[in-house]
Amino acid sequence: MFGAAAVAVLATLVLALVRAVLGPTVFDRVLAGNTVGTLAVLLLATIGFVVERPEFLDLAIVYGVLNVVGTIAVLKFFRYGDLGE
Repeated sequence: MFGAAAVAVLATLVLALVRAVLGPTVFDRVLAGNTVGTLAVLLLATIGFVVERPEFLDLAIVYGVLNVVGTIAVLKFFRYGDLGE
């Protein structure tokens, strides 16, 4: 069952990557990049459960926090053109 979930997440990851490359606006690309990060968190958690390695969940949580902070930084850069203030 978890193997099927991992395959579904990988298929969705490919679709999100296509959206990131072909997005008509920069905000569509940022949203697709955020989606890729979220799917990576799901994939890490699923793989960690399948191979019985609970520390993968810790890595997934850290990556999720970095994903949020990175997305906010990119959006701030595109809006103001600077990250300094």
